Amino acid sequence: MKKALLVVDYTVDFVADEGRLTCGRPGQAIEDKICELTEQFLKQEDFVVMPVDLHEEGDVLHPEHKLFPPHNIRGTAGRELYGRLKGLHEANEEKIVWMDKTRYSAFAGTPLELLLRERNIEEIHIIGVCTDICVLHTAVDAYNKGFNIVIHKDAVASFDPEGHDWALRHFANTLGAEVL
Repeated sequence: MKKALLVVDYTVDFVADEGRLTCGRPGQAIEDKICELTEQFLKQEDFVVMPVDLHEEGDVLHPEHKLFPPHNIRGTAGRELYGRLKGLHEANEEKIVWMDKTRYSAFAGTPLELLLRERNIEEIHIIGVCTDICVLHTAVDAYNKGFNIVIHKDAVASFDPEGHDWALRHFANTLGAEVL
């Protein structure tokens, strides 16, 4: 079965202590696993996509405007990949698809489904942050589009521990995802 890895929103704003909407330590604690899985998928020549949240400075029309502080603003250091993942991406830029996304789901308003279908991908491994927001919404859309879903529980994190735990149960119990 052909598979893909989605590394969702692992950026400075979502992970670093100084990030504008940070998971903090839980996000930082998964860095090694995020990099290990990314390297593994690259080595196996599987499809690797990095869907990354994109916002515009002062965009009051975006639905998140009322929910969260400004984050992942175009052109800011907060939108850069966090830690060692940044160097891993730079060293493998020709093998990794960077995908701007403007909604929680990596499928909403992006060519992700088309890219997966072109490559006959059937199984999607999802890692990154936040477990109960962007990872969750991406997984729900993957489910609705008929993909098999694998969530690596040691490679997802959230700033909300209860939401994180709920999402892990939801992946398995409601979406039929394999949670490793």
